[in-house]
Amino acid sequence: MTSGLALLAFLMVATAVAGSMLIGARILRVVSTKNERLKTSTYECGEVPSGMAWVRFHARYYVVALFFVLFDIETAFLLPWATIVREVGVRGLVAVGSFVVVLMLGWVWASRKGALQWQ
Repeated sequence: MTSGLALLAFLMVATAVAGSMLIGARILRVVSTKNERLKTSTYECGEVPSGMAWVRFHARYYVVALFFVLFDIETAFLLPWATIVREVGVRGLVAVGSFVVVLMLGWVWASRKGALQWQ
C-alpha cells in the first residue's frame, strides 16, 4: 500500500514540476519587438546563405545514420555485459555471441545488397 502512495506522490510531484516549468516558460518568454530581415534569414555558420534552405538529401545518408545508431546501441548493450563477463559464465558468452552474430549477419546482408556503398 505504501508503494502505491509513494508512486502517486511521485506522479503528483512530477506533474507539478512539469506544469510549473511550462507555465514559467510561458510567463518569462522573450518576445522580439523588432521585425528585422536578418531574423528571418537562414543561418549558415555566419556565412551568407547560398541557394534554398530546403534541400533534399539522398536516402543513403539516412541509411548510414541508421547503421551508426544500430552499432551505437550495440555498444551500449555490450558495455554492461563486459563488466560482468566473469559472473555470467558460458551462458552469458553464448547469449552475447548470438546477439553479435545476428547483428553481423544484418551488416553482411546490407553490405551485399549495396546499402553501404557510397557512390
